[in-house]
Amino acid sequence: MYDILIALLVVAAIGLLAGILLSVASHFFHVPEDEKALALRACLPGANCGACGYAGCDEYAHALAAGGVRSNLCIPGGDGTAEELAGILGIPAEDVIEHVAVVHCNGTCDATSKKAIYDGTGTCRAASVLYGGPGACSYGCLGCGDCAEVCPVDAICLQDGIARIDRRVCVGCGLCAKTCPKGIISLVPDNGNVVVLCSNQDKGAVARKVCTNACIGCKKCEKNCPENAITVVNNLAVVDYAKCSGCGACVEGCPTHCLKTL
Repeated sequence: MYDILIALLVVAAIGLLAGILLSVASHFFHVPEDEKALALRACLPGANCGACGYAGCDEYAHALAAGGVRSNLCIPGGDGTAEELAGILGIPAEDVIEHVAVVHCNGTCDATSKKAIYDGTGTCRAASVLYGGPGACSYGCLGCGDCAEVCPVDAICLQDGIARIDRRVCVGCGLCAKTCPKGIISLVPDNGNVVVLCSNQDKGAVARKVCTNACIGCKKCEKNCPENAITVVNNLAVVDYAKCSGCGACVEGCPTHCLKTL
């Protein structure tokens, strides 16, 4: 009995000593919190998507607190968040340029085919490792839904073999774009402009052979655009959103209908 009491006392003494040491350490090594950064962080949505150019909401909040950073970089938060941040910082509020994600592929089941049967792990990243995926078009959407898995607002679904994004729900966080192993998802301004629903950079005859909806690099869109906002680069139409007015002239003249207006 005496031995048990001694053991208990020793354990209690060690615990007490450890507690005292931790208290002393927390007092001397305490890093004071930046109250402004905490207030700014509370305004951010917490998606940690990186759309602002920073690793996450915490890093963006600290950068704002340090000064010299624009308060309208949080795309998911929109104008409301930008106004709250500007109010804390004491600066004029700036409008947020809303963006939406777009899958640059329209290779539906009717437009393209499979070159092989894939029977492996059901993710786009795994499928892409095996000869670029089972699809006939090596540039196309793999349709396994990696992008849908990471979407925080359930704006992505799989339809006709490819990913579809509901722009009414999309908050423009960009997580899907970072996840896509093909790199065929990007963020575009949500202002009614034109998007290219293709990523195939092969010559027209080759691209059309694997997908009837593919861009064939005919340059009709380039010739029809009154703003010179669209050019064909590497056999693929590319839109300059700083120039595009969304008139739709390029869409009307596209022979494969790979151009669409948001």
